[in-house]
Amino acid sequence: MESFIIEGRAPLNGVVTPSGNKNAAFPLIAAALLTDQPITLHNLPNIGDVRTMLHIVEDLGVEVTLHHANSVTLRAGTIRKTAPDPTRFAKMRGALVLMGAMLAREGEVNLAQPGGDQIGRRRVDTHIAALQALGAEFHYDGNFTLRAPKLRGQDILLDEASVTATENAILAATLAEGQTIIRNAASEPHVQDLCLMLGQMGAHITGFGSNTLYIQGGKSLQGAEFTLGSDYLEVGSFIALAAITKGEILIKNAMPDHLRMTLMVFKRLGIEPEIRGNDLFLPNDHLLEVLPDIGNAIPKIDDAPWPAFPADMMSVTLVAATQANGTVLFHEKMYESRLYFVDRLISMGARIVLCDPHRALVQGPSTLRGDPQGISSPDIRAGIALLIAALCAEGKTVIRNINQIDRGYENIEGKLLELGAQIKRVKE
Repeated sequence: MESFIIEGRAPLNGVVTPSGNKNAAFPLIAAALLTDQPITLHNLPNIGDVRTMLHIVEDLGVEVTLHHANSVTLRAGTIRKTAPDPTRFAKMRGALVLMGAMLAREGEVNLAQPGGDQIGRRRVDTHIAALQALGAEFHYDGNFTLRAPKLRGQDILLDEASVTATENAILAATLAEGQTIIRNAASEPHVQDLCLMLGQMGAHITGFGSNTLYIQGGKSLQGAEFTLGSDYLEVGSFIALAAITKGEILIKNAMPDHLRMTLMVFKRLGIEPEIRGNDLFLPNDHLLEVLPDIGNAIPKIDDAPWPAFPADMMSVTLVAATQANGTVLFHEKMYESRLYFVDRLISMGARIVLCDPHRALVQGPSTLRGDPQGISSPDIRAGIALLIAALCAEGKTVIRNINQIDRGYENIEGKLLELGAQIKRVKE
């Protein structure tokens, strides 16, 4: 096991470049199964979950050629089996996108229970319903088995705007016969990246970026070369970090067009980065003042499907709110265990009332104190949020279970050290 030892309150300054979008990596790797031609991906984040995904597809028969840590070529000339390694599959949830790709390529897929963050129940019903609509037969005995010798396009209405279910439907529909319409589709940047790369491979997809997709399937797909965009969740994490540590940080290649709602929410906490072309500059003089609603009412920050505020930004934004003057209510609608990490923040001195599993009332500013005895994290986003809190806190903090952070953030301590943070990775 590895831990971080952090001395808080070190001044942070400098330039940081975010890694590629973690959540785009999984469907793009899965899309390589739709053709026997090579797919080359650049700016692939070198993180635990992506390495696990590459091992999974390699075990299926995909040739994996690493050019360097962030560039890989995949060639699925033949697929040896239809059941991904259950041990690796149980480590992450992103590999669920193999469901649609394998079904389209092989006509069958057998999956164990997926793993991933412990943030509450995460349904797979929407995935199954979409693939059944395209003609798949489904059997569940603790594992998931889908068979479909022939997929046919359909007009599909998803019962929730699930990102991974949308991606599974897209991957399957691309090789299905005829037209597929996906309504109530997710439209996050990583869904758009998948559509863009499939277009380069020869698929005909329109409407991406909206909640209705039109896919003309049945075409043979070819190889492609694609560069992932920056991870907007990592960018948001560095915005929160810079603001509450009073750092002066330039975030390169931040892709502000993907951050419009995130920037609106941070502005309500008195955090307002400067947009400089494709970069963001964080000065060291943020107001850090909660903007009340009309009539001096307590404002609410809540999450919803894109282009609303991302659920994965709730944890770091809540930490930022502990340093802003005023009171704000956080309403996490999507996952019933997401907010349970706030007890660690309370032990560090944050003034937070956990109203119920979905709502937390934050009153700031609070002076955070380090925790030398050690705190642990249940998921990726809580992990980075606690890391940000530790960098803001007085004294030393030990963060354990940092494999959770490594699953989603590439070389995070290296990036922080370059900014001046006092952070050390140690083995226990």
